[in-house]
Amino acid sequence: MTQAANPAKILVIFGTRPEAIKLFPVVAALKADPRFAPVVCVSAQHRSMLDQVLAIAGITPEHDLDLMRPNQTLDGLTAALITELGCVMDAEQPDRVMVQGDTATAMAGALAAYYRKIPVDHVEAGLRSGNIYHPWPEEVNRKIIGSIASLHFAPTSTSEAALLRENVDAARVKVTGNTVIDALHWVLGRIEAEPALASGLDDLAARFAGKRIIGVTSHRRENFGGGLEAIADAIRQIAARPDVAIIFPVHPNPNVRAVMDGALAGLDNVAMIEPLDYPHFARLLSMVEIMLTDSGGVQEEAPALGKPVLVMRETTERPEGVEAGTARLVGTDSARIVSEIFNLLDHKDAYEAMARAHNPFGDGHAACRIVETLGQEFGGHEIGQ
Repeated sequence: MTQAANPAKILVIFGTRPEAIKLFPVVAALKADPRFAPVVCVSAQHRSMLDQVLAIAGITPEHDLDLMRPNQTLDGLTAALITELGCVMDAEQPDRVMVQGDTATAMAGALAAYYRKIPVDHVEAGLRSGNIYHPWPEEVNRKIIGSIASLHFAPTSTSEAALLRENVDAARVKVTGNTVIDALHWVLGRIEAEPALASGLDDLAARFAGKRIIGVTSHRRENFGGGLEAIADAIRQIAARPDVAIIFPVHPNPNVRAVMDGALAGLDNVAMIEPLDYPHFARLLSMVEIMLTDSGGVQEEAPALGKPVLVMRETTERPEGVEAGTARLVGTDSARIVSEIFNLLDHKDAYEAMARAHNPFGDGHAACRIVETLGQEFGGHEIGQ
């Protein structure tokens, strides 16, 4: 395909590892389409974890703001983001701005674009928990973006319905599936072709051979303090079973590390490891029997591999997984977490009911649908004519 005479410039903004994972399939699809000229700007809200995804995806950002600071406040981060992203927009003069999800980077990017009357495209639009403090501050971030966005790329019909309840024009909403499934299929294909990409887990696979592996991720702000302490207590109780092993990539936030190091250090069948790059995390998902998490993305990824997800939160903005039976809300009460894990470990029918449930989050072709919708927005193949 030849390049369009005046391809549309799409400024794609992200700053965290989850955003990078969910946007790299879209960036690749935009680059492959001659109607578009994507420009990538990263805030580096998560520095090292972001860089890992950029490397595997082969993305070199045109703009890297490098805004990560130790223990930065949300208001300080937001102010810096709006100012710096605004400068990038002034320099690039994009036709449209694309953000993903619900981070401070995404919200600030949408707001800076709004101040310049640049249309905003929101990938993974319409997620709602109904509680502005769970997850915090993500619920309000996505509501702000939703009030600004020009195009809303909803991952499911449930998220589409949430937008319609907020009086978003139905013509501006497109159900695409979730791009995280595109990314997962892509990286698993890479691992199959190049096993060395995820060979860093070989030692743990050998160490825990014959064990029933449970994967854990935990980093939500609303769980800081008592919630994390209860989660750590639950992990200690689960680890008391001789048939179980736990692999826990620990988030670098000191609020997380201090609690987990204090509670779990020295347990033989608990491996607290550094955060994994994307290929290794995909391999971890394929190794585990159950995922125990307070993450959003894991609720979408694990069911794609038939792995039950227990969600350590009081609410979820991804109710589709709960409704389909691939995920279950268990909160942060340690007794509840332990009971739910043991039920899945000890009752095959309960496990199979979750493992075999239909994954509602897509078929791996979301990025193509997003790019095609953008093409329709510009009304033809020769954008700018």
